[in-house]
Amino acid sequence: MSSGPFDEFTLTGRARTHVQQYGQTPGQPPGQPRFAARPEVAAAFLAMRAAAAHDGIDMLPIASWRPFDAQARNWNRKFSGQATLYDCQGRSRDFEALAPPEIVRAILDWTGLPGATRRHWGTDIDVFDRAAHPPGYRAKLLPDEAGPDGVYARLHAWLDVHAARFGFFRPYRTRRRGMCPEPWHLSHAASAQAALAAIDIDMVARAVRGSDLLGRDLVLDILPDIFRDHVLDVDDPVPAR
Repeated sequence: MSSGPFDEFTLTGRARTHVQQYGQTPGQPPGQPRFAARPEVAAAFLAMRAAAAHDGIDMLPIASWRPFDAQARNWNRKFSGQATLYDCQGRSRDFEALAPPEIVRAILDWTGLPGATRRHWGTDIDVFDRAAHPPGYRAKLLPDEAGPDGVYARLHAWLDVHAARFGFFRPYRTRRRGMCPEPWHLSHAASAQAALAAIDIDMVARAVRGSDLLGRDLVLDILPDIFRDHVLDVDDPVPAR
């Protein structure tokens, strides 16, 4: 089941008519994880989660669909120095040493621009393995967790082999011009490619102009670069093995 085509408001996070909420809602199976996604994406993810469970991996969503306002709150906390900025190795940056354009670039290393992030599409899910947690551990979604000695090494080895079979790929598998590598970030290829083909820079500009985003004018000045590097320049889907 698909929730139909995208439009400007679903693509930019200003409507949620394309997604459904799963987990902890009436009429849904007990124990289902809580997340929001397009129906076809949710079905593929739950099938992949069931397959991973057979191999002892408790794969859960830690982030999924997110509206414009929630993404903007994340952005504003980082732009104002209330939240830590990291480099691509997961090391914290010195906020006070950064000029506003550098702050924007630092945020964009790990956080999509509100209005232009795949988070709005209902096609993308960040995952972790609850079964791998030592007592009291909380996922950080930083590079060391996904490395060969990381807490989620087994999860990512499993995804390397199986994700494409369920229609998922890693859009930030490698360091390109935009985001730092995020091996935990999975995109449903068919749905995300449809969204990518439908979005354009004018939609994003309208969403940003109508917001209270910190650094808004700076963002609008460099929006062509942001759109090229952070929306269009992602890794391609990997064929199923």
